[in-house]
Amino acid sequence: MALLGQKWIPRDRKCVASARRFVRDVALDWCAAEETPEIAELLASEVVTNALTHGAVNLAAPATAPATVRIAVGRDGELMTVDVYDSCIAIPELRSAGSMETSGRGLAIVESLSHKWGWNLHPYGKSVWFQVTAWPDA
Repeated sequence: MALLGQKWIPRDRKCVASARRFVRDVALDWCAAEETPEIAELLASEVVTNALTHGAVNLAAPATAPATVRIAVGRDGELMTVDVYDSCIAIPELRSAGSMETSGRGLAIVESLSHKWGWNLHPYGKSVWFQVTAWPDA
């Protein structure tokens, strides 16, 4: 997979907008299909928000580990992959939110609009990723 761009943001919910713009701008810069920038922006918002809300700093990480979230955008053929890294090792769970709940729909949205999504454990945390078809003629 070719890395198209990456960005680190502080663990601050005010930075979700910056992460959204970054993913949208990478999709636009690399001439992704018409609706891809908006879909990728929405899905990145969900995954980054989860990382900032639920991705508490992993206490097993060394003190020198940065309290940041990293967003990486890559290309593999027709697919754009957005990978969001945080320092928490808790596995993300797809859940069904009740009609009156104000949260709990993020991963359902990611599952519904992405080509594929998943997670990987790393030595100092995990990454949650999704793929969207961005270059269908590739």
